[in-house]
Order: sequence, then structure tokens, then C-alpha cells
Amino acid sequence: MYKIEFKPSVKKDLKHVQISDIAFIHDSLNEFIHNFSSSYEILLMQKGIIKKLKGEGDNIYRLKLRRYRVIYKKYEDILVILVLRVSTREGAYKK
Repeated sequence: MYKIEFKPSVKKDLKHVQISDIAFIHDSLNEFIHNFSSSYEILLMQKGIIKKLKGEGDNIYRLKLRRYRVIYKKYEDILVILVLRVSTREGAYKK
């Protein structure tokens, strides 16, 4: 089973998100890691919910949650999903 770790800057990202949306994001991430497997990942990729990002190195993905984008990095060997950023579509890909 995977676990979630948040980059310290995610706390700053979440200050700009409504409390109800934070609860939705939190619940969605918990469901995501609870159900995570390679077949689940492929299914979500086919639906367009997950997309592997280009030009950002290995194993960096975008997870769509309503109007928010969670940018995460997957570490296979230690089974951690490191959430790099939580933002709306407009600001998700800015550095």
C-alpha cells in the first residue's frame, strides 16, 4: 500500500483552497492510494484522470480532482506518493 507525503510548499498551496475542497482532495487522495495498483493506474490514465507529465523527469504525474490538479511523484521502491503541488488548472504547471 502507498502512503502520502506532502512537500512543505503544499501547505501554502492549500491556503488558497476552500475547506470543503480540501476535504474532497484529502478524501480523494486517500481513496487513490487505497485502490492504487498498476491496473487502477492504467484505468485512470485511459479516463484522462492521470497523465504522466513530459519534461519533468521520471515518474511525475498529474491527477485531476474536479478543478484542482495534484502533481505527484511516485517512488516504486519505497511506496510513497509525494504530493508536489495542489492547484487549479490555471496555476498547476507554473514553477
